[in-house]
Amino acid sequence: MTTSPRQRFWFPLLSGFALAALSTAALADQVVSREQDIIDLRLGQHIQVDDGACPAGQIKEVTGARMTAAGVVRVAKCIPRLGPKRK
Repeated sequence: MTTSPRQRFWFPLLSGFALAALSTAALADQVVSREQDIIDLRLGQHIQVDDGACPAGQIKEVTGARMTAAGVVRVAKCIPRLGPKRK
């Protein structure tokens, strides 16, 4: 069975797009209701916390900022809420 050069080009390209779409969904921000619900924060990970600590129209975002000997240092800031409020 032989493949044409066109098939050899399109199959890896389409496979790459499918892989990128799946990995983007896995990296999407998570939303939790309390900051204590964040158990294992990884370096560079962003988690949104809907605990009411930020002004209306904003949500708290906790980020794994840097690595220390004690673990990952968390940084929290209020960012604009995109989309409807989730329960």
